Amino acid sequence: MHKISIPDELVSSVIARRGKRDRYETLAGASTALVVIDLQNVFMLPGMPVEVPVAREIVPNVNRLATAVRGAGGKVVWVKMTSNDLHGGWSVFFDGMKPEVRAEISRNLERGSHGHALHAELDVEMTDLVVEKTRYSAFIQGSSNLDGLLRSMAIDTVIVVGTLTNVCCESTTRDGMMLNYRTVFVSDANAALTDEDHNATLRNMFRTFADVYSTDEAIARLDPRAAVRAATG
Repeated sequence: MHKISIPDELVSSVIARRGKRDRYETLAGASTALVVIDLQNVFMLPGMPVEVPVAREIVPNVNRLATAVRGAGGKVVWVKMTSNDLHGGWSVFFDGMKPEVRAEISRNLERGSHGHALHAELDVEMTDLVVEKTRYSAFIQGSSNLDGLLRSMAIDTVIVVGTLTNVCCESTTRDGMMLNYRTVFVSDANAALTDEDHNATLRNMFRTFADVYSTDEAIARLDPRAAVRAATG
């Protein structure tokens, strides 16, 4: 698991500007979605071309959060990076890759491949949603239908977990906040390749884009009785 570090001076500066450490005291269960980013075999199994070892370590926390969000009346959304539509619309994704690396990553992100599948240890239930995305951010225009799905269910709060902390998870959270979602980033349920990468994102999130909670803190803030505030465009 990552060694988490958010400097005291950053916390103090945020409190001085905001008047408190966190934006949200409670998370209304019925209007909250746990958005799980890219916990697929291609990122999680040993020897895969884009393996993130810490991603295996966060699975118990992700499963705990999924259970808690469902129990509070919210939704769990499993988001899967998918390469089928990358070649024509996002060619720069492959720029700078060796041909053999490009081919292996693309093959393992194709719909129906073993690499594309969600990791077997994730607790996925029939009532959950599965969404494919074709960009790092699940919210950017043209990447997925996540925004429309969440708004149709009156979701206004997203808890983001998954991998990579500093790529797809950060990109999704930034865009979610700018689409007017209340955003929460879970420090011990996101995974990067290094502690340095992970903590750089936590600091960006905490300063500007999201509340940063541990798994325990996020679960403690979930309230099935809290009033729902519909997200707006």
